[in-house]
Amino acid sequence: MSITVLTLLKRRADMTKSDFIAYYETHHRRIGEKVLGPWAIRYERKHLHPLDGADMDFDADVVMEIEFPDEAAMAECFAAMADADTRRLITEDEERLFDRSRIRTFRVERHVSDMPQKS
Repeated sequence: MSITVLTLLKRRADMTKSDFIAYYETHHRRIGEKVLGPWAIRYERKHLHPLDGADMDFDADVVMEIEFPDEAAMAECFAAMADADTRRLITEDEERLFDRSRIRTFRVERHVSDMPQKS
């Protein structure tokens, strides 16, 4: 059974949403691909756009999901990310992009409903 890790991320206060997305998708994601590549089977970023258009301080700007094939791959990845050089690479770029005090990471437990089909 695969393991999904979900992280809620908030952009720095001095960044616009469009600048945030542009930097994330042209630069920061490449670091993620490099670091996660040997272990993850999915690395997905879901940029959030409030339906009411209001940008609230408490909102996240992106939901990042990383899927691992199993616990062992997740543990190996997190161990590799603890390497001082790798940690420095990630942290230095995160400081250009995120309000690091707001980063929250979760392990996902899924419960899926079978939805009735419209006839």
